[in-house]
Amino acid sequence: MRVVLVDASRTVLKFVGRLLEARGHEVCAFTDGQAALDHIRTDLNVGALITSAELISMSGMELCWETRLLATCDRQIYVIMMSSSQDRHKLIEALDSGADDYIGKPPVAEELYARLRAAERVAAMQQELIRLATTDPLTGVLNRRAFFDHARNACARAQTGGALSAIVFDIDHFKRVNDIFGHDVGDLAICAVAHQAGTESELVGRLGGEEFAALLDGVGLADALAMAERLRRKMAALQFDTSHGPLTLTCSLGVSEWEPGDAIELLLKRADVALYAAKTGGRNRVIAANQRQLADVAAAGSHLRSVARG
Repeated sequence: MRVVLVDASRTVLKFVGRLLEARGHEVCAFTDGQAALDHIRTDLNVGALITSAELISMSGMELCWETRLLATCDRQIYVIMMSSSQDRHKLIEALDSGADDYIGKPPVAEELYARLRAAERVAAMQQELIRLATTDPLTGVLNRRAFFDHARNACARAQTGGALSAIVFDIDHFKRVNDIFGHDVGDLAICAVAHQAGTESELVGRLGGEEFAALLDGVGLADALAMAERLRRKMAALQFDTSHGPLTLTCSLGVSEWEPGDAIELLLKRADVALYAAKTGGRNRVIAANQRQLADVAAAGSHLRSVARG
């Protein structure tokens, strides 16, 4: 684990640093709290902060609080307050300031190691909870909520001038797959489609049922259409041996490109409308979004949208 260690005494830093390095931890040592905080801001691999309560330019309590503000769901930082004081009020203040643990100074080696093992267990549990909360349990791609969270970040980056495209796609006649081959085969098909999508994009989400979306960061419309066409061919090449005979399937795909001022919902809406055009146009094809399609769908009414699905 990469540990930021902060104490006003270089002697303490040297002593505690050696204890940490003896167990394979990577130590970044500081005598100044503000310098330590600046390092934590920029080094996303920091997993723990061990800080003395007795600092000069910034109090240990303040450093705990500021570090806690940097920690997010995607970045866990375990904070240990280190103090020579046994005052219970100081312990309470440290925990209220964002510390996860409290240890005496100078620390006893085995106690320090045990507390860091606890930090690693907590980090592992948090990572597993995040995985469960953000991953679709069937396919392993992002679930709907996590996909939209990542997609909003991608749109924010696109505001600075980068390219961004979206592909929305689903399995053609999927209801027939379930009806004829069974839901277990349907699940296999969904998983296979998700896997193939992951070969073309790092950001793939299952929006629901057999429908998926992929975001292509830094990719313009022309390249996105080429990627969608490769994906369509990969889907068409899938084959499943079932008790009811061999199964092949196809997918329809709609593609849209980010435009200035877009929210993720609008970007995906245009791709979804293009998917609708691919469905009504015969399925097993890739269609790029355009304004005429948006007008046609609005005029046709939402009931036609559900008819085209499947």
